[in-house]
Amino acid sequence: MLDSALKKQVTEIFSGLESTYCFDIHASKQHSSYKELTELLGDVASCSDKISIKVTESNGLSFLLLKNDQPTGISFRGIPNGHEFTSLLLAILNSDGKGKNFPDDYISKRIKELKGPVNLTTYVSLTCTNCPDIVQALNMMAVLNPAVSHEMVDGAINQQEVEALKLQGVPAVFADGQLLHVGRGELGDLLIKLENLYGTERSAVETITYEYDVIVVGGGPAGSAAAIYSARKGLKVAVLAERVGGQVKETVGIENLISTPKTTGDELANNLKLHMENYKIDILEHRSVSGVGMEDGQKVIRVSGGEVFKAPALIVATGASWRRLNVPGESEYIGKGVAFCPHCDGPFYQNKEVAVVGGGNSGIEAAIDLAGICSKVTVVEFLDELKADNVLQEKAKSLPNIEIILSAQTTEVVGNGEKVTGIKLKDRNTGQESIQKLDGIFVQIGLTPNSGIFKDIVNTNRFGEIEVDTHCRTNIKGIYAAGDVATTPYKQIIIAMGEGAKAALTAFDDRIRGELV
Repeated sequence: MLDSALKKQVTEIFSGLESTYCFDIHASKQHSSYKELTELLGDVASCSDKISIKVTESNGLSFLLLKNDQPTGISFRGIPNGHEFTSLLLAILNSDGKGKNFPDDYISKRIKELKGPVNLTTYVSLTCTNCPDIVQALNMMAVLNPAVSHEMVDGAINQQEVEALKLQGVPAVFADGQLLHVGRGELGDLLIKLENLYGTERSAVETITYEYDVIVVGGGPAGSAAAIYSARKGLKVAVLAERVGGQVKETVGIENLISTPKTTGDELANNLKLHMENYKIDILEHRSVSGVGMEDGQKVIRVSGGEVFKAPALIVATGASWRRLNVPGESEYIGKGVAFCPHCDGPFYQNKEVAVVGGGNSGIEAAIDLAGICSKVTVVEFLDELKADNVLQEKAKSLPNIEIILSAQTTEVVGNGEKVTGIKLKDRNTGQESIQKLDGIFVQIGLTPNSGIFKDIVNTNRFGEIEVDTHCRTNIKGIYAAGDVATTPYKQIIIAMGEGAKAALTAFDDRIRGELV
């Protein structure tokens, strides 16, 4: 299954393995995917004399990863190819202590202190771009804490199980049979949920305080630029982020970043991190800010888990996230028919009818993608005309299974208690309400700034954007904002990078002028 070029890459990746590993396969030879699984794992095993395979006749299709003949706590029920092939490679590298995505010491310590046993199961789709982040994060926990086990389950191969659980969104994480998480997530968020559910060996939350010259909250284009420009001035800089790249990682293709004709969100996020690592910047991922305050001019950032960060200058670059409809039924049916990522959840709606709420570029792009999977796609737009680019509108109108409804207000997500069955719409011209029967709803109505934790400190406008002047200053001395979280017009990657640099230069200018503590 692996071509010669990929085999060569995998051989190089595994060249430094120290322990021995075994793919302990338990499968039925009659399973339709038996040959595909054994060939894939056989090809991977052939890339290193430290890796072997063992096959035991059994029902179903699964395999355990063994290290020195002992379980690692990592298993796969399905075929880890597509986006999950990297998860397989990292499971081995991390088990050998050679992975490059280990969290820092503080986060690792929290993982090791989770009370067990913790048995985790993640249902994925191999087309999902968000699923590998979850799978790799939980596999990492299993490596660091022997009381944690994690199994990846391919929903396509285990369709009956998915239907029995009434899953309509991935990744879906279960903790000892209890639904823990659905959709995109980060290691830090998952860790907090697991600490709350299972408890921790720590008798009390340990508070550790760090001091810096500049703290940047957010690791996307704006935050990365702000950190690099600050570090180049010789300042002590910390970046607090759930993940480097931020929302960029959700972007499949990027073709308007000047000087880079084409790239992907993952590639850009990796390059942002690589660039920051060239400087003395403390990149602290998997952090969720729980509080912001002021002490004698110092900006104080409190992070879930007990860490406290202080600095005279704070640059807020927290970006934005998908906006919700905020109508009855939406929250209740997230993961049960309400979705936000057509790439991740679209395959669940093959030959079914769905709606896309939103007629901008993202909404029409989603409708075009879903039209190749679903029997019918209804685009619901609040305004009297679509907002998407003409080329996208023309493409959508050319597809026979896309219907466009204009001047329609979504007033309710309708369901039967288990899943979505329809959407209630109100005609804005006549006031007449109707229910469209369907199986799923994809919300694509733009972004909302991630400013909530800062609203009690700095001024925000009615959209929730942090108000800044032309130099990225907020109304509070020493606090700056840049990127999609701020009032800067046009939410574009290249603009966010420029605004991040501007915020850093402004903070440095204020510092040398004695404006900061």
